[in-house]
Amino acid sequence: MQLFKDLFYLFFPEICLNCKLQLRRNESFICTICRHDFPKTNFSNTPDNILEKKFYGRIPIKSGTSLFFYHTNGKVQQIIHQLKYKNQEEVGTLFGNWLASEMQESNRFKNIDYIVPVPLHPNKRKKRGYNQLTKFGHVLADQLNAIFIENKLIKIKSTETQTKKSLIERWRNVDELFELSDITFFENKHLLLIDDVITTGATIETCANQLLKTKNIKISIAVMAYTE
Repeated sequence: MQLFKDLFYLFFPEICLNCKLQLRRNESFICTICRHDFPKTNFSNTPDNILEKKFYGRIPIKSGTSLFFYHTNGKVQQIIHQLKYKNQEEVGTLFGNWLASEMQESNRFKNIDYIVPVPLHPNKRKKRGYNQLTKFGHVLADQLNAIFIENKLIKIKSTETQTKKSLIERWRNVDELFELSDITFFENKHLLLIDDVITTGATIETCANQLLKTKNIKISIAVMAYTE
């Protein structure tokens, strides 16, 4: 079996999703050199970070974090594009473990009950084949002793991708898109709302407002990347 694996690796080597160079045996998806070069935020251990400040006066957030900063045409954008559109779903696992280790070292994300992803519309999920947040969310749930649940907050209207829209168009595009199927399910719980990228914060705000229809809940936020 090991011989077969060695031969397979010889003829079909795995390459780094960022630099496209061949990965070493102990590397997965992104090489060690590229990992050290990613723009980490260190928000997990930073109260009142700029992600949290973005939502001041908009929605009550207990704590918020992002693994990376997001820059147009940067490394993080390239990897998240691979995750969302090139069937590289395991990138979510990689990022989930990476962020979970930071959050476990922090005292700001204790006693989270549920991990709730920003949902995809069923039509888009069927076309893509997966929600890019599912494996990311499952890993966070496992590491933080929480429960991943994606059937309570639902998307009820399909929209075009936000990528090329202006800021005003992004705000209009998310209005009344989401619905909470059971307003009692999350009562008295601490939720971690997750997404891939925060730009204007419009999507997160809209989802949070739906979740806040539930009595006595706390909401924290964790995303893969934050747009400076």
